[in-house]
Amino acid sequence: MSSGRGRASGARSRALGILAGVAADAVFADPRSGAHPVALFGRAAAGVERRLYGKARARGVAHVALCVGSAVALGAVAERLTRSRPAARVAVTAVSTWAVLGGTTLGREGRHMAGALESGDLAAARERLPHLCGRDPSALGERELARATVESVAENTSDAVVAPLVWGAVAGVPGLLAYRAVNTLDAMVGHRSERYERFGWAAARLDDVANYVPARLTGALACVLAPLVGGTAAEAASVLRRDGHRHPSPNSGRCEAAFAGALRVRLGGRNNYAGRVEHRPELGDGEPPAVADIPRAVRLARAVNLSAAVLAATATWFLSSYRHRRRGQMGRARKA
Repeated sequence: MSSGRGRASGARSRALGILAGVAADAVFADPRSGAHPVALFGRAAAGVERRLYGKARARGVAHVALCVGSAVALGAVAERLTRSRPAARVAVTAVSTWAVLGGTTLGREGRHMAGALESGDLAAARERLPHLCGRDPSALGERELARATVESVAENTSDAVVAPLVWGAVAGVPGLLAYRAVNTLDAMVGHRSERYERFGWAAARLDDVANYVPARLTGALACVLAPLVGGTAAEAASVLRRDGHRHPSPNSGRCEAAFAGALRVRLGGRNNYAGRVEHRPELGDGEPPAVADIPRAVRLARAVNLSAAVLAATATWFLSSYRHRRRGQMGRARKA
């Protein structure tokens, strides 16, 4: 097989694998047992933390380098072993994509919250909220639970789906595994607390970098798809431009502002995280989300996810073709 045909076959296998992994997530979602690959990685990362922990950024950098580096190495070995076997490359990419995606589970959690609130069961909704976000649900009423759900669906549409697909398109299996490793470490140690103020700095900053482009792509797709949930692309884009930068996170605000504009609701406000109260800027112009807005947010997230999957598969093909052309041009230039 020529090198050109080999690269074309590799691009085709990667694109098919990404689409197959998205389909697997839609059908199977995340397993409920602790045997999920991300859970296994989390336990391994916690073990590394126990050995490396210290209130110093250098120790946090070492923690991230070891954990993320191991994920990249695993992905690189998997791609090398399947380099000349297209069917195996499709399978490895599909399994890796399924392992790092969480879109179907996110949608199910949103629907569970909507069902509990529609039935008036606040206790069940409060018990379910920690599956979506880290804020204290104990004193939240129906509207605040609905707002928390919509905000979590918006933010996690990027974290759980769009971002891994972007990195899968750019860097294949190593990119998929590396992104999920970075995002998992951020969830584990990247939050603000006395314990992780310095040790978690590297994980938090690397997660910001890894999500910079995906969050903005998520916001753009939410604007384009706003008519599916009763909004307009222009109105959603206007809210995104005006409010997207107001959120304390450099990335989450883009997703939440776009969803707020598309759904014509107002997000933001007072959040309680285990006794630490934050007052988030308001995003959007409408009323705070009602229970009926949760299924709309889930529907918008699903449309964004499907669009991102198609874009990722297409980008995989074109990036491979571009790299092949560049190598050919450089080769001809050296010969000349």
